[in-house]
Amino acid sequence: MTTPALIQSIYDSGVAAWMRDTARVMPFTEAIHVLGSVAVFGTILIVDLRLLGVPDLRRSFTRIAHEVLPATWIAFAVATVTGCLMFAAGAPTYFDNTLFRLKMLALLAAGLNMAVFQLLLVRSVAGWDQHARPPLAARMAAVLSISLWIALIVLGRWIGYTRVYDFSIPAGMQFDFSE
Repeated sequence: MTTPALIQSIYDSGVAAWMRDTARVMPFTEAIHVLGSVAVFGTILIVDLRLLGVPDLRRSFTRIAHEVLPATWIAFAVATVTGCLMFAAGAPTYFDNTLFRLKMLALLAAGLNMAVFQLLLVRSVAGWDQHARPPLAARMAAVLSISLWIALIVLGRWIGYTRVYDFSIPAGMQFDFSE
């Protein structure tokens, strides 16, 4: 199956039609997506700021990560599911949108940054976990993470201003303003 055919089949799916044809579903889904995204950014920011020593280094990195990251994964799942629903409703439009593609690239880069951090830097956490400044590579990973998540937020909002919306009244819904 070619990419255009796959994108079209996503757009033609029952879920996508339901998203487009049910008046309150898209705004509700968008709101939940924004809340999930904000929760992801907020929880990741807490961990990244600890790596940068802000506000201090008294709480161990592993304790903060253990307390915060479960909420991050739940919020990420919510943002992913709602993002996929919104994508399905306008798959051809989103797929052709450069800002959407940049957002997906930033998301991939954030995931790679996290994977490299987990695979290479967390191994040495015992040496800097409690009351010590994390190594330069960990601090750089934190700055990169914050930068990528800010880019994701900006690109996500920007997509909303570049996407063409169809504000036509669905068939069967008529409004009489003659009174």
